[in-house]
Amino acid sequence: MQRFTLPRDIYYGEGALEQLKYIKGKRAILVLGGGSMKRFGFVDRVLGYLKEAGIETKLFENVEPDPSVQTVMKGAAVMREYEPDWIIAMGGGSPIDAAKAMWIFYEYPDKTFEEVVQPFSMPTLRQKARFIAIPSTSGTATEVTAFSVITDNEKGVKYPLADFNITPDIAIVDPELAQTMPPKLVAHTGMDALTHAIEAYVSTANSPFTDPLAIKAIQMVVEYLLDSFEGDKKAREQMHYAQCLAGMAFTNALLGIVHSMAHKTGAAFSTGHIPHGCANAIYLPYVIKFNKKNAKERYVDIANSIGIEGTDDECVEALCNKIDDMNKKLGIPKTLKEFGIDEKEFKEKVSKISKLAIEDACTLSNPRPITPEEMEKLFTCAYYGQEVDF
Repeated sequence: MQRFTLPRDIYYGEGALEQLKYIKGKRAILVLGGGSMKRFGFVDRVLGYLKEAGIETKLFENVEPDPSVQTVMKGAAVMREYEPDWIIAMGGGSPIDAAKAMWIFYEYPDKTFEEVVQPFSMPTLRQKARFIAIPSTSGTATEVTAFSVITDNEKGVKYPLADFNITPDIAIVDPELAQTMPPKLVAHTGMDALTHAIEAYVSTANSPFTDPLAIKAIQMVVEYLLDSFEGDKKAREQMHYAQCLAGMAFTNALLGIVHSMAHKTGAAFSTGHIPHGCANAIYLPYVIKFNKKNAKERYVDIANSIGIEGTDDECVEALCNKIDDMNKKLGIPKTLKEFGIDEKEFKEKVSKISKLAIEDACTLSNPRPITPEEMEKLFTCAYYGQEVDF
């Protein structure tokens, strides 16, 4: 048996934020990131709508990019004291992911982080609160997914939490929030969305329920991302919807090793953090070449859907070239070396990182099984820009 789960309600289009006027409850906690939502006036609007709904609201601010276990525990403690019946998270993937994890420890204070890291083993949520997600970036799609990524800074590792319990009850996908993104963020989140859709389509858990969502998302990203990067308002709106469709696909079809690799290298190098979407964009063409032995037909479907024709091998090659071309136009490097990762440090760490990537939950649904030795070779190709021929 398979399962297909989405938020019960998704409000989208300009003015969707206003739906907050109509929710029923007593107390809400609003979880936020760095401050852009406040600067652009969205926090005041949310507080105004909640006041109209007769809901008292407390803010939990300054969730950092790649939220840590510490931030999650701090937020959960605030929630236990305040006792909200709505958790509302607004901003990029980080505040929404953090709020999902806070929700677990708000309702189950005795659970440890180690216990909930096991996929699909969470206790039943909604004993105390329900959840609304309002994304301001067009990439993670955490507003419609059963996932949350939390970083353990002490270990330098990202943990993906996975459980249908943490799929939000309501997603508010208002394109006005996405108009505030700087171009670099548009690039990284857009390629994250493309990776979500491509990995969902070739995943071992793909289904007739997820395929149309994945394909439509891919077509929309290819059509609108570059214009969105240039600041086109209509393209921004369409990208906000495309990433949401990609999220609906991958939360049900799961992902693959592009994400395994990105999860385990994001915080691994001393030369600085690799933004998640940027890491995905770098690895994606290399992984397609590795996976094509097992998933060639699926990649050909994708290529055909965006107007690429030819023999099967030509289609897969042209799909990789298309992604390379998009990355180039978006200012994303082709290799880890070009990104600025130190060669000596890479060589020292690649073996350990490869083993961690193999253990990542996303590896399980990759179309081609992979050994630690092959993973190390794949990372090496992505470091130097070598051809994947194994």
